[in-house]
Amino acid sequence: MRCRSNDTKCNLVVHADARLAHPVCIATGYTFHVMSVLAPTPAERLVDARNRPYFLWDVELTIDEFRARLRDPDPEVRAYFLGKLMRQAKPDDVFTFATLEEIQAQLPAIERYLGNTRDFWTWLLGKWSVRADR
Repeated sequence: MRCRSNDTKCNLVVHADARLAHPVCIATGYTFHVMSVLAPTPAERLVDARNRPYFLWDVELTIDEFRARLRDPDPEVRAYFLGKLMRQAKPDDVFTFATLEEIQAQLPAIERYLGNTRDFWTWLLGKWSVRADR
């Protein structure tokens, strides 16, 4: 996110600090008010009675086991499970498990696992990249 203050000297990329209510540009003090337009599935509806996420209908993994796969030291394992998430979960739910930056960084490895959703994710990430550069 770029600072949108009218200060032409401010060219900083602003990152949200989890301790702040709103991200702030260090150079200008300009406060950003960020509104999420995502509608993730509520936590109580994300998993079944055995704590398995709805989008892992084809494997027996709990949500904790799935999260561990997304943090696996092997980049191929991470790519496979992130691709599975992006392919099978509601797009809004993807960002419950991964950040935009994580997805963009791993995209070359993830793409082969996206199946029929590859065009959608390429389009969406392309649109968001253009918006972030403005």
